[in-house]
Amino acid sequence: MKKLGRNDLCWCQSGRKYKTCHMAMDEKIEQYSLQGHIVPNHDMIKTPEQIQGIRESSKINIAILDYVAEHIKVGMSTEEINQMVHQKTVEMGGIPAPLGYQGFPKSVCTSLNNQVCHGIPSEKDILKDGDIVNVDVSTIYNGYFSDSSRMFMFGNVAPETKKLVEVARECIDIGLEQVKPWNFLGDMAQAINDHAKAHGYSIVREIGGHGVGLEFHEEPFVSYVTPKGTEMLMVPGMVFTIEPMVNMGKADIYIDEETDWIVFTDDGLPSAQWEVTVAVTEDGYEILTW
Repeated sequence: MKKLGRNDLCWCQSGRKYKTCHMAMDEKIEQYSLQGHIVPNHDMIKTPEQIQGIRESSKINIAILDYVAEHIKVGMSTEEINQMVHQKTVEMGGIPAPLGYQGFPKSVCTSLNNQVCHGIPSEKDILKDGDIVNVDVSTIYNGYFSDSSRMFMFGNVAPETKKLVEVARECIDIGLEQVKPWNFLGDMAQAINDHAKAHGYSIVREIGGHGVGLEFHEEPFVSYVTPKGTEMLMVPGMVFTIEPMVNMGKADIYIDEETDWIVFTDDGLPSAQWEVTVAVTEDGYEILTW
């Protein structure tokens, strides 16, 4: 890549000169790189216009999950959730991002009880008293992607399972405290992992968060089991998901051979997950989806 001069137009296409736009930030990133840290490239740093596009997509994403929250109930099949999400997405001018993604057959992921993630909606899966389910909605709007999920509990959920869902939610808040420019993704990971471990839980290792916005899944991969001070440097303009998968038992998982999608806990114990999309700002973060 050609090195920009001070008076060249900035790479971010703002129309401003490099010296008054991203030059100072690039120089700071370069210093971290020289120290051996992993740093983002320009493709991972969203422009204000791109972040606004992701915001607009996120508004639809949030509205869809709100709609699910209003209508989800015991006795409903997970396929009915899929139909709700699909119809509401299209009605609002969006496209369900999961549908057809690498062959995924539905418009939403619905992960029940010991399903960790990528649950496929089915007419056979009926929501029952005591169940927990993660509904993971991903939306394309005007070419921009948004992604978030929520947990839902039904009726007489066992106290230990309810606590799992609550701690998984707390992990998001604790992770967010570490999201700020010039921190590392590992800072967030350790805070989340420490909180889960303090309650006797484990965090799934193989699956994590991801960059998002211009594509469904972008770099970087976001782990929640790495140590503080490691992984990629966070800088303003990065957009990624926070979505730790918290297991009641061990962290081990397996992928269902029949579907090649649904991820289960190896020990059959429940798993819980919430997901938000965040943008790193000049002084912290902005939650785009919740």
